[in-house]
Amino acid sequence: MPITDWPVDERPREKLLDRGAGALTDAELLAIFLRTGVSGMSAVSLARQLLDDYGGLTPLLAADRDEFCQGHGLGTAKFVQLQAVVEMARRYLAERLDRSEPLTDPAATRDYLIARLARQPHEVFAALFLDTRHRVLAYEELFRGTIDGAAVYPREVVKAALRHNAAAAIFAHNHPSGIAEPSEADHSLTRRLSDALALVDIRTLDHFVIGAGETVSFAERGWL
Repeated sequence: MPITDWPVDERPREKLLDRGAGALTDAELLAIFLRTGVSGMSAVSLARQLLDDYGGLTPLLAADRDEFCQGHGLGTAKFVQLQAVVEMARRYLAERLDRSEPLTDPAATRDYLIARLARQPHEVFAALFLDTRHRVLAYEELFRGTIDGAAVYPREVVKAALRHNAAAAIFAHNHPSGIAEPSEADHSLTRRLSDALALVDIRTLDHFVIGAGETVSFAERGWL
């Protein structure tokens, strides 16, 4: 049955207008992006199949051009459009973060770091460097590793912080496994970084570990 024959309150576009984008499922949001289905499949049915094929929205968004274009009903034009949407979301979150203070608006910090790191197929360690008023000076990806982990060197982190003339730092890294709970190695690394930065009067404010659907904050857990 085509979507135009569905009850009005079940159609994705009408549902979004009536109840807001947050009320839509991943498949319904993707269907709005796709706009049309293929022979024998509505846009929503096609979206559901794509999410099943890729294992969810995050792997679909992370797919490179060749992989993406192999999907049923997809192609280069759709890939370009989707990458543009993702980049606009990143820039929106970056601007929101620039206008806020991480200590007073932790949600902005969390959302930005999730947008930057959640889709990465390998482990990435990054930092937000802040001034004395805790405004963002820079975001920098410092280390990239294999899916098993990234080697993080405190000396290089200190050099980066000094290069940005930072007064404080917030660290973040992703767990490609999807499990956000910090490991003992994560705790040890955070202590080493905090101690190293303290020697040059730079505060470590937080360390976020980003998983598939959860983000753990060291500061919120009382570990910093």
